[in-house]
Amino acid sequence: MSTARSLLDVIPPEGRVRLLDEAAREVPLVLDARLFEEGRKADRFWIIRTGQVEVDLHVPGRRAAVVETLGQDDLLGWSWLFSPHVWHLGAHVIRAGRAVEFDAAAVRSLCEADAVLGRAVYKYVAETVAERLYGTRTRLLQLYGPRAEPLDA
Repeated sequence: MSTARSLLDVIPPEGRVRLLDEAAREVPLVLDARLFEEGRKADRFWIIRTGQVEVDLHVPGRRAAVVETLGQDDLLGWSWLFSPHVWHLGAHVIRAGRAVEFDAAAVRSLCEADAVLGRAVYKYVAETVAERLYGTRTRLLQLYGPRAEPLDA
């Protein structure tokens, strides 16, 4: 699932330059690598350029349940933005690629220092969260919702 635009597309040009110069770096997404684990410190986030990442939920005694698969231009991670800055899910790479990795503390500092940049980042993250929650709700209804009965029955 991809939002209409990437985070970098919605940030004013001067904010984008500062963000990329001060808080970002391009990194490889290595096949089968775990990027983060539920319950651990959320100190970074990514914009996926190429490749795919599964976001999963730990299920005791079972294999992790895949919540969503993310790809090109998708934001990976938002727990870094909200206290206590701890991952609520886990993620691992299922198709190798590349991503822009952001240092969460540096981005939060830049957002506090620059209201226009901060507003753009927070708005983008909020819209992404809302879109994904709606998608999750739709998937849950498809899986567990009441089955429609034919009108002619």
